[in-house]
Amino acid sequence: MLSKDVAIIGGGIVGLATAYRLGERFPDLSIAVLDKEPELACHQTGHNSGVLHSGVYYAPGSLKARNCLAGKLALEEFCQAEGVPHETCGKVIVATCETELPALERIHQRGQANGVTCEMIGPERLREIEPHAAGVRALHVPQAGIVDFRTVCSRLAARIAERGGTLMTGARVHALRRTIGRIAVLSTAGEVEARLVVNCCGLQCDRITRMSGQKPEAKIVPFRGEYYRLTPEAHHLCRHLIYPVPDPSFPFLGVHFTRRIDGTRECGPNAVLAFAREGYRKRDIHPLELLESLTYPGFIRLALRYWRIGLGEMWRSFSKAAFVRALARLVPEIRPEHLEPAPAGVRAQALRPSGELVDDFLIQEQDRVLNVGNAPSPAATASLNIGALLVDRIAERLGA
Repeated sequence: MLSKDVAIIGGGIVGLATAYRLGERFPDLSIAVLDKEPELACHQTGHNSGVLHSGVYYAPGSLKARNCLAGKLALEEFCQAEGVPHETCGKVIVATCETELPALERIHQRGQANGVTCEMIGPERLREIEPHAAGVRALHVPQAGIVDFRTVCSRLAARIAERGGTLMTGARVHALRRTIGRIAVLSTAGEVEARLVVNCCGLQCDRITRMSGQKPEAKIVPFRGEYYRLTPEAHHLCRHLIYPVPDPSFPFLGVHFTRRIDGTRECGPNAVLAFAREGYRKRDIHPLELLESLTYPGFIRLALRYWRIGLGEMWRSFSKAAFVRALARLVPEIRPEHLEPAPAGVRAQALRPSGELVDDFLIQEQDRVLNVGNAPSPAATASLNIGALLVDRIAERLGA
């Protein structure tokens, strides 16, 4: 059995950033990071689109808004120091018709309130930035960027190990047991006893929260985001990042164009219920997990509220032509032959019993456990700031 000061469950970017910040601030504390997969960053982090968000969308004062831009700057400094390829390329949020202009203006106002550099532009300036995009107006956000978050995680892990931290893979946690002044984390890779435990488990975070003795404020319902990749011949259709104006009646951003740091271009995602918490393919079905989602009152209420939009998302999942039509609103020249399938991701969507989607970072605290119950986008961008926030709370509880 290992004895540590802090055990962090979850080896994605939030867990690793927390371990990195903890070791940076308190080098004498002993740390273990446990992850159930054979490699780190296999789930949300490893399937991330690689966008460094600027904070333009988020409600002023929210944890997202307070941590996104500062977190982005911190991550860029880390990448610069570590030689991780990244780029500040900018993005455009495009209004394709007059009816989208009020929503675009609200995003503009939020961006300004959050300290984001952003500018409303007309069609001519839009064509200068993205020659193949079409819209009546757009919001230009020059601070947005791109990076490979898996590479970031490999560098974070290397620094954690250099400082004496323990990285345990293949460590599926199956129980938490309280002892006097400590908590034992029982896993398939052995037992770790710690003074404090931090749950950064993403798709499994509500289950670990229950394991810790807390009732989760929200249940994780998995939504698969499906992508296509532009063929090399069609790369010229997207220079950087092209986003639609989000539908205010739907909690997802809509399909968009993303240039990756390796030069490839992705299009998507749509948003459909995944039939397993780690259901990256349509054929990935876990009957008990699917039943858990379908019978959850929060999901039933959400589905009744958004059934029409949900059907459209499902249709786009099975119809490439429908997917192309959605993309063509932004880039009219796009054609089916320009697209080839790309790997999907699964979003850990925290959903309250009322059917309300948790839109902000959610942290539940107990005496010796910190549970990160929701860490949606821009969590990867803001990860170093989220890690610092968690370290503040760890320090309070350990009296460090």
